[in-house]
Amino acid sequence: MAIIDMKRLQAVFEEINMPLSEAQVASFVAYADMLVEKNKVMNLTAVTNSEGIIIKHFADSVLPLKLTAFPAGAALIDVGTGAGFPSIPMKIVRDDLKITLLDSLNKRVNFLKDVSEALNLGAECIHSRAEDGGRSVLRETFDVATARAVARMSVLSEYCLPYVKTGGKFIALKGSDCREEIETAEPVIEKLGGKIAQITSYTLPNGDGRTVVVVEKVAKTPREYPRRVVK
Repeated sequence: MAIIDMKRLQAVFEEINMPLSEAQVASFVAYADMLVEKNKVMNLTAVTNSEGIIIKHFADSVLPLKLTAFPAGAALIDVGTGAGFPSIPMKIVRDDLKITLLDSLNKRVNFLKDVSEALNLGAECIHSRAEDGGRSVLRETFDVATARAVARMSVLSEYCLPYVKTGGKFIALKGSDCREEIETAEPVIEKLGGKIAQITSYTLPNGDGRTVVVVEKVAKTPREYPRRVVK
C-alpha cells in the first residue's frame, strides 16, 4: 500500500493550480515510498505521514515554480539537497529541468541516485561539501541554484551564488519570518555578485507561511568565495 493518499495528492496540487498527470502522480507516490522506507535506516526526514509529505515536502518544493520564472531547459543545482528537496519534486512537474543534486553525506547521495534511476530523472548526484563544489568545475555553470535550508540567508548565498552563471539566479526557500535576515544579507549578496530581485511571501495549503527569495547574479563571484568556513 502506498505511503501517500493519491487522491489527496491530486487535490492539493489542483488547489495550488498545478494539476498532475497520472505519470507525475505515480512518480510522487514512488518517491514517497522510497523516502519513508530508506528513512527507517537513515535520517532523511522527520516528516513521514501522508499529509506532511504531500504539503511540507512536495507542495512546498514546487510552489516557487509558480512564483518566479524558471527558464525552459534550465540547468539547476540543488545545494545541500538532503532527501532531494526542492529539486526532485520540481523535476517531476518540470521534466525539462536538468537537475544536479549536491549533498555532503554520501549515504544521502546514494539514496538520491536510487531515486533518480527509479523515476528516470536523469539527475547528476554529487557528493561534496557546498563550499568545495563552489570552487570546482561546477563553478558558475548553472542557470539556477536552489536551497531549502535553515542556514542564514548570508551563508546560503555564499554557498550557492558561486555555482550560478552571470544572468542566472539563486532561489532560496525560507520560512515566514525572515525579513530581517534578508536585509542583513544584502551587503554580502552584493559582494558575491548578486542582487535581491524578488521576495514573495505565501502560504502552503495547510496555512504554514513561506518566503521565496530570488537573487539575480549580476556579476562574477570574487575568487575568494566561497570561503572554506563560512561564518
